[in-house]
Amino acid sequence: MFVNTLLICFLAACTLGHRHYLNKSALSATTAPNVQSETPDKTAQTGPLTVSTSGSFRGSWMETRRGRRFQAYRGIRYAEPPVGELRFQPPVPILHYKNEVDASKEGPACPLPVSPTYYIDEDCLTINVYTPINKPSNCTKPLPVIFFIHAGGFYSMTGRSDLAGPHYLLDRDIVLVTINYRIASLGFLSTGDALAPGNNGFKDQVVALRWVQRNIRAFGGDPNLVTITGCSAGSFSVMLHMISPMSKGLFHRGISMSGSPVSQSTVEHDLYPLAVKQAELVGCPTNNSKVIIDCLKTKPFREIGDSLPGFFDPLFSYTLWRPVVERDFGQERFLTMDPSDAIRQGKMHPVPHIISQTHDEFFWSAIPIVKNDTLRKTLDAEWEVYAPINFQLPKDKYAVASGNRLREAYLGNEPLANDKKTLDGLGKLYADAFIGFGVHKMVNLMCRYSPYKVYYYQLAYIGNHSFYEDPTTKKPIGAAHHDDLIYLFTLSYQFPTINVSDSTDSLIVDRMTAIWYNFARFGDPNPRGNELPELSTLQWPAMTPTARKYLKFDRQFTVEENMFEDRFNVWEELYPIEKH
Repeated sequence: MFVNTLLICFLAACTLGHRHYLNKSALSATTAPNVQSETPDKTAQTGPLTVSTSGSFRGSWMETRRGRRFQAYRGIRYAEPPVGELRFQPPVPILHYKNEVDASKEGPACPLPVSPTYYIDEDCLTINVYTPINKPSNCTKPLPVIFFIHAGGFYSMTGRSDLAGPHYLLDRDIVLVTINYRIASLGFLSTGDALAPGNNGFKDQVVALRWVQRNIRAFGGDPNLVTITGCSAGSFSVMLHMISPMSKGLFHRGISMSGSPVSQSTVEHDLYPLAVKQAELVGCPTNNSKVIIDCLKTKPFREIGDSLPGFFDPLFSYTLWRPVVERDFGQERFLTMDPSDAIRQGKMHPVPHIISQTHDEFFWSAIPIVKNDTLRKTLDAEWEVYAPINFQLPKDKYAVASGNRLREAYLGNEPLANDKKTLDGLGKLYADAFIGFGVHKMVNLMCRYSPYKVYYYQLAYIGNHSFYEDPTTKKPIGAAHHDDLIYLFTLSYQFPTINVSDSTDSLIVDRMTAIWYNFARFGDPNPRGNELPELSTLQWPAMTPTARKYLKFDRQFTVEENMFEDRFNVWEELYPIEKH
């Protein structure tokens, strides 16, 4: 009884960063649900019209936090609806639109368990384009494009404007693109055979990037100046696109925030246990991959989406769906080799790269465990059972020993107690296991093997809001996972808009968006002249193997060295960055 309760609590704690997306009452109809179609309604006639080589798009008008009017084109299908026989298949791109596309309203989120009033649909492969250009056809110089891949552990969140609002970034002269891609089983089912090799959610992203190459010039964007960006799962994606043979030539800069596909975990060839679990959750047979897939194709998308909470049980760690190295069945493969090996062997198409993590990441995962006497004591007594699962250690003969070594390094082999010392040590262990060490490994590999500059930063700023706020005081107590997003996008599903003011939060918005703007233009975040006064104090050196400097992003900019390496040394001891 206690064993199952403890593991479920661990896993539930890990999902708190996405708690609002799994809570059925959290995502409500904050923006009216409307099906995007190729026939505009009467209200759309007043919106701007853009014509590309693929077709005509009727958008709407929005306004930034500084009062700048801009064009919004939302809910444009970039691929055929992945329904029926196209479920669990690679995306089929839409190359031409016969009729004018109504892009004046929000499209749906991909299936996930949310409020019944929130707009979700399996027909969710949509793209949103936001541009400050009033008449793209008259624009003499196209603008840099920022392509954002949403977070959510590959099982939650969306690219809709209530989770990725454009109202901060569009004060800069950029074109912003946000997308939906299939998530959870509908996007990442992998049986490791020809029926479901895997990675369809990533292939959705590739098709969206190809859509940008074909169409973005009509929206005022430069197809030769595309910056791919993402946080958490989106950050995983950014690095994988630098490795994938499908993504070559589709982008020119990269920004990876708090997520890495290279870590202590291993990349497998399939996710077959998850396919079996999905089948069991919706009452399908599990004899083999064919019967699993045939049955899952008959299930309503809501039933599959609503089954997500059932995955969080003792059999699975925090990272459920993830990339796989596809076996070759004649398909176009997104990932053909282990990401770490690809980086070391130079088998990638790197670009100038910003990589980051927050100061505290998943620190709060320890709180519900330390505060609960039963859970804390059970973890203390059964560490060798739980540590390998909850800290995402490779399933090998060294897992137990590795877990014990981490306990020694972070907790001093002392009994776990409801005190500050245990809370601090266990919180840092969660932060480093889920995000910190993977990001550390990625940035060290990239600064050694990429021919381009790599810029590393730590978000240490604690503002008025955070993705983890103390339940009693309702105030932030750390710079948590996802907190960068608060200063880059309006997140109306959860946070108030940061209005223009003399507040520090407002200044951080200006600084974050200025860094993205500079990097999108030049591949270098540092200021040039006096054009951006909010960056006047920024002097950010690129990281090198021998001078591992990073920018500490707090109320002031400071340059420091060797981020958290006193903690990461033990991880490198267990899981060396370089193979021996």
